[in-house]
Amino acid sequence: MKALLLREIKSFFGSPIGYLVIAIFLLLNGLFLWVFDGDFNILNSGFADLSPFFKLSPWILIFLIPAVTMRSFSDEKKQGTIELLFTKPMSVWEIVGGKFFGAFLLIVIAILPTFVYVYVISMFGLTPGNIDMGSTMGSYFGLLFLIGTYTAIGIFTSTLSDNQIVAFILAVFGCFFFYFGFDGLTSIFKENSAFIAALGMDYHFKSMSRGVIDTRDIIYFISTTVLFLSITVYKLKTSKA
Repeated sequence: MKALLLREIKSFFGSPIGYLVIAIFLLLNGLFLWVFDGDFNILNSGFADLSPFFKLSPWILIFLIPAVTMRSFSDEKKQGTIELLFTKPMSVWEIVGGKFFGAFLLIVIAILPTFVYVYVISMFGLTPGNIDMGSTMGSYFGLLFLIGTYTAIGIFTSTLSDNQIVAFILAVFGCFFFYFGFDGLTSIFKENSAFIAALGMDYHFKSMSRGVIDTRDIIYFISTTVLFLSITVYKLKTSKA
């Protein structure tokens, strides 16, 4: 799996994909948080916190992560190299894990420069150092889990078609539904609204953003990620057979 992981990372940074992903993520966040007037502008919010960043990032990542994962297996299918991949001395789980962690690490690298925002807000606020580090670190922690689940969904949808655009659209829809869809369903099924809302990623991400790391939120994200990776493995095994 390590060899495949390194191959994925090299392929990302051996082409413009890796640099574009990082640049687009940072550019969009920078413009919305510091330049454009609106609800996400930190300078206009009057509060020394990064809550606008954590509200905006999941929506940007809904499109960015599928753009990274859409080629994972769809490109292998199109190029006819997926059969060659299965001949390697690796289990299907190791193959899926290598693809998953390669895409996951790329997005994590894109997130790292945003720690500059924490420093800027902490040092240049009305009261230097007056920032809620508990909720900030909790939000970053939750963002990592959110990235993992988005990536797992994207990896799965890439097995459904050899067309990268189709895989991208399916991944965007899947990420959107699991992040926002269940929250939207609560207005229809009001009697079970609390249960339905708890099925969505938005509910658990907001919970972690408060700075309280609840094991139920961690179990939710890990379970959802493992579920989609398991479905991916099953899909590959059936297509292999």
